[in-house]
Amino acid sequence: MVGARLTAVEQRRPDLRFPFPERFTERLTGRRVEALRRRAKYLVADLDGADVLIMHLGMSGSFRIEQAHGPVPGAGEKNSLHDHVAFDLSTGARIVYNDPRRFGFMQLIRRPEFSAHPLFRNIGIEPLGDELDGAALARLFAGKTSSLKAALLDQSLIAGLGNIYVCETLHRAGLSPRRAAGSLARKDGGPGARATLLARVIPEVLEEAVAAGGSSLRDHRKTDGALGYFQHSFRVYGREHERCPRCGGKVGRITQSGRATFYCGGCQR
Repeated sequence: MVGARLTAVEQRRPDLRFPFPERFTERLTGRRVEALRRRAKYLVADLDGADVLIMHLGMSGSFRIEQAHGPVPGAGEKNSLHDHVAFDLSTGARIVYNDPRRFGFMQLIRRPEFSAHPLFRNIGIEPLGDELDGAALARLFAGKTSSLKAALLDQSLIAGLGNIYVCETLHRAGLSPRRAAGSLARKDGGPGARATLLARVIPEVLEEAVAAGGSSLRDHRKTDGALGYFQHSFRVYGREHERCPRCGGKVGRITQSGRATFYCGGCQR
């Protein structure tokens, strides 16, 4: 999409999770995509006009890439009844958004309003950005009695970490999900060894997952329709009662804030 012009935009229903913006197709048609980036769990397309296109996949949304002559080879099957938006590019490619549950959404935000927009103004630091280090975790978690698992899922602290990757990160760092988040900071507010270790492991897990195409447990697909395969690298997530690959203990499961937590009580402290 980057560098291509949107020659046509097809909107097949008035809403997804929320109504589409007014004049959605009109405001996009003819615009060039200057850059693609992510902010938390949002895909952000910077356009050459005054608008920024915001896209969120929700629970079941996915994008697929088709060529002018048809789908790319190896594309997985998707029910076209759930194709809700299509972007035709000047390159001859077509980008199709498919969403059976319609929990995803798209918005257009004026560029000067982006940082202050309600979707973004309270979002925390990026886990793959330069801001994340041990000192940042100590500062964010200092004084917090909530669990470390809950703190890592708090989008106002760190943006875009999901339940799967928090479970996997805590296991690799050897940290209990029940541990108080504030315990990662020293009494003087500086980072303890655990904070430094966790700050190193978080991007390692995310980068490994991206390289593997993500985790396909139910709905997730890559843009060619293929499955991601990071789920085959899970050490604890979804492996209740199985042996911990590090210590040989048994992987357990608890519920924290309504979310399933998988961890090893033998080596996560």
